[in-house]
Amino acid sequence: MAPSAMTRWTTSLSEAQPVPYWLDDPGKPHPEPALTGAETCDLLVVGGGYSGLWTALIAKERDPRREVVLLEGREVGWAASGRNGGFCAASLTHGLANGLTRWPDEIKKLEELGARNLDEIEAAVARYSLDCDFERSGEIDVATEPHQAAELREWHEELRERGLADGVEFLDADAVREQVDSPTFLAGLHDRCGVAMLHPAKLAWGLKRACLRLGVRVYEHTPALALKAYGAGMAVRTPYGSVRARKVALATNIFPNLVKRVRAYTVPVYDYALMTEPLTADQLASVGWKNRQGLGDSANQFHYFRLSADNRILWGGYDAIYPYGGRVRAEYDDRPETYAKLAGHFFTCFPQLEGVRFTHAWGGAIDTCSRFSAFFGTAHHGKVAYAAGYTGLGVGATRFGADVMLDLLAGERTERTELEMVRKKPLPFPPEPFAWTGIALTKWSLARADAHGGRRNLWLKTMDKLGLGFDS
Repeated sequence: MAPSAMTRWTTSLSEAQPVPYWLDDPGKPHPEPALTGAETCDLLVVGGGYSGLWTALIAKERDPRREVVLLEGREVGWAASGRNGGFCAASLTHGLANGLTRWPDEIKKLEELGARNLDEIEAAVARYSLDCDFERSGEIDVATEPHQAAELREWHEELRERGLADGVEFLDADAVREQVDSPTFLAGLHDRCGVAMLHPAKLAWGLKRACLRLGVRVYEHTPALALKAYGAGMAVRTPYGSVRARKVALATNIFPNLVKRVRAYTVPVYDYALMTEPLTADQLASVGWKNRQGLGDSANQFHYFRLSADNRILWGGYDAIYPYGGRVRAEYDDRPETYAKLAGHFFTCFPQLEGVRFTHAWGGAIDTCSRFSAFFGTAHHGKVAYAAGYTGLGVGATRFGADVMLDLLAGERTERTELEMVRKKPLPFPPEPFAWTGIALTKWSLARADAHGGRRNLWLKTMDKLGLGFDS
């Protein structure tokens, strides 16, 4: 990157606030009071992100008489649920390619369940009047290198042969640039109905309000400190009190699971994003983007980008940072060197927008597992259920995970619990220094593949055969 270009691009960051755009909202609700004293309930949900909120809400929908308590260590939606790109995908498997590789015999059922889950999210948005800028606008995966264009065309043909291409269209360079104009776009794969855009923090806040209306007792600034068996149920200790419950659903994702054996299955990956100021009518016209689809490029180190309701562009991805030891710390949420890199990539993609400023720059931890998609399980003789490992596609899939946890706690055999995806777990990550070394080698190999026509080296080929990887 030439110094003059670096100066020009970093100037766009001069007024960017190091806070998530979605959470910087005057309509942000006040937190509920912390728990003080002792509580009892039928179901305790630990975690106030999407996973926990959907679990509490669906539990009350299934049985309005059930007493449900939700504990959140800080404020509802403050972590991954309020920091993501706002892509709500139907996929339960971190994309169709990952699902087809891992569960080829179940992929049609998984796709059907995912499509149904997205429909149910849309229905819940309407039913509970969730003011979250929900737009069923679809997504385009774009190629920015010749080998990516060829791969997209081949992948679309494979989907057609397998009967999985409904609603998916291959776009050549002219067709994709007619949708969104960038000189870097060489082809695209357009999923017309399998992805929605939304305001992620407003979804979390709306789900909280819906839970409260249904009678869920929500306590914020109440971390769950310890879990143990207590008579016929379970007990959770908090700083100022405790909760006794018949059943417990753990929805803490990247934060340390109260069932310690689960912790080795996830590592934190820090992802970063920028948000521009609102585009003027002329700036928006220079890009096109009339149909407001979400976009992502096809590189291993990929970007995702989309329009907000007020026509800002969110631009995120590329760097996936794993901190040694897998620690989750607030200091990792801000990374100026990544922001500078992202700004340069943004103006390379959209040179017609030079002069646009970024107003927000932020990061956050993603709960990544070695198979890239959620895993599930129970503990304490079925009295505790957990779900984790969504690896960046949890905006929609966490609702499905909530249903799975409730099925498992009820001891029910359903079409969800019979899935191999639900019955089997990914391989755990090794201890340090092996985890850091393996992840660093994988990241280096992925960058080399991007720079060498997509060719995967021996390390990546070995990881592919073992079903292992590292992604955000």
